[in-house]
Amino acid sequence: MILLQVNQLTKYYGADLILSNIKLEIQNRDRIALVGRNGAGKSTLLKIIAGHLSYDSGEIIKPKDVSIGYLAQNTGLESDLTIWDEMMAVFESLQKMEKELRKLEEKMADPAVFENPSAYERILKEYDLLQIQFKEQGGYQYEADIRSVLHGLNFHEYDHTTKISSLSGGQKTRLALGKLLLTKPDILILDEPTNHLDIETLSWLEQYLQNYDGAVLIVSHDRYFLDKVVTQVYEISRHQIQKYHGNYSSYLQQKAENFEREMKQYEKQQEEISKLQEFIARNLARASTTKRAQSRRKQLEKMEIMDRPLSDEKSASFSFDIERQSGNDVLKVHDLAVGYKENKVSENISFRITRGDSIALVGPNGIGKSTLLKTIVKKLPALSGEIQYGSNVTIGYYDQEQADLTSNKRVLNELWDEHPLKTEKEIRTVLGNFLFSGDDVLKPVSSLSGGEKARLALAKLMMQKANFLVLDEPTNHLDLDSKEILENALIDYPGTILFVSHDRYFINRIATKVLELSQNGAVEYLGDYDYFLEKKQEKEEIRALEQQQTETTEPIKQEKNTYQQDKEAKKLERQRKRRIEEIEALIESLEEQITNNNQLLCEPEIYQDHEKVMEINLQNEKAKSELEALLEEWAELAE
Repeated sequence: MILLQVNQLTKYYGADLILSNIKLEIQNRDRIALVGRNGAGKSTLLKIIAGHLSYDSGEIIKPKDVSIGYLAQNTGLESDLTIWDEMMAVFESLQKMEKELRKLEEKMADPAVFENPSAYERILKEYDLLQIQFKEQGGYQYEADIRSVLHGLNFHEYDHTTKISSLSGGQKTRLALGKLLLTKPDILILDEPTNHLDIETLSWLEQYLQNYDGAVLIVSHDRYFLDKVVTQVYEISRHQIQKYHGNYSSYLQQKAENFEREMKQYEKQQEEISKLQEFIARNLARASTTKRAQSRRKQLEKMEIMDRPLSDEKSASFSFDIERQSGNDVLKVHDLAVGYKENKVSENISFRITRGDSIALVGPNGIGKSTLLKTIVKKLPALSGEIQYGSNVTIGYYDQEQADLTSNKRVLNELWDEHPLKTEKEIRTVLGNFLFSGDDVLKPVSSLSGGEKARLALAKLMMQKANFLVLDEPTNHLDLDSKEILENALIDYPGTILFVSHDRYFINRIATKVLELSQNGAVEYLGDYDYFLEKKQEKEEIRALEQQQTETTEPIKQEKNTYQQDKEAKKLERQRKRRIEEIEALIESLEEQITNNNQLLCEPEIYQDHEKVMEINLQNEKAKSELEALLEEWAELAE
């Protein structure tokens, strides 16, 4: 079923053309990514589709009953309500239905109504209809849905009576996403939904969107996320839009293949044109061959000349080099505690970094990853423990918030003042490689966008030629193309890297080791992000087996071989599925019991017996309470 169509859409900002001849179609259960450079018009198109922005020409066709939910970039939920009350507000209509059901139950229990069979029958019919509607709209599970979404978005440790106004900006953004997910619109439009989400929450969101009943339209710079979720990609480039089938990696492959194929066709035609022109020039003046030359000229005139295929738009171009090599031992951390003043965030941290390592530091939000990096680069003092730096180690630090880039200096001077011995031409060349050209270098630093500040911070980092790079979320604010350029530069970097990133695609390409930070230390994994996940899963399975052994008090022989672990993991999965089936059967039984009880209440011999009515109502209340508990358990097991 087609939910929405965009035809021939054009958008200008003043005299500047942003979007031209845009065509896009959304069908039920589509999973669509919108990609393109920063400034290409992705967010503009989302706002137009969501009805938040006008357009200059074209049309958007949408049935009246199709609902759209839109989450803009960094949208924070502003509310004076508690977390729970704000989420409950989504289900206001169901709560009204529930109150109406309680009122009808009270009426049916009224002795005056019992004595009037026709009145009782009328109320009972109204009750049955309302109850069916209530059930179909999720009336018996909406509280379980709220708990499931809050748990998935990492609010399970929070008191749900916490006022939203007291939360941080990132937490408000996550709640705005949660509230939108609970509304379950037919078309879910998300602009950078992965901002402020840690890796665990990202994994939950991926699974949620994969199973979402409606259609999803996403703008995201998280390539791992796009690969997991989307099945179609629309690319906006040079004001135009192009559709590709498959996930993000498939889109990249198709795009490269299309360009190569079109370039070969173009080159083949150019070669043919050259031969025709050469033949015409050589034979037109000769009487014996002039007719053949004229024939070739007509052939050339009728030929539809292909335009040269457009390669990618101009990309940043840079590499990281070092002034001199460090010793083999770059950093040793022993029993370190980090935090702010007396507030410890993480402690008992010990690890070692050797030359050539590329280490990804991972862990949930708030665990102290950025705090640890700032402690290593001496921007924060260590609360306890020891940090030892190797010989000849020079550190280059990239701050995710670009805290040092708030000056009113011009872009040119921001770089030149740190390297006064360089010529203006040399500085301009470096800035040009980071896409600052012409008058761009004369802009005040404070006026730059997030993406421009990120590129300038990377330019400053490159000029340092440090042999140990400490990077805090280096891919934030970068478009997909710039991320790839940065990855290639870091892969070729001859020094040592310690970085924090939520970009799992980036971690997979860069990391040789993963260091997982917790409140009580750090655990090292030799491999990339996917290897880290695999090992974490194995640990979880072993922990589950140990817990099962403790609960049953039966000794379980712990086999070390992979076959046995796999066998046990499959056993646990079978148990989970069996429990889900048991719960579903119990839910069905309870719902049937409630329905049967309601039918009993309409029988004269029952509704005239006050004690019997009270007993049935008590049974119903107990059944509903059990039903709610089962629905909550089902939601947790189904995650």
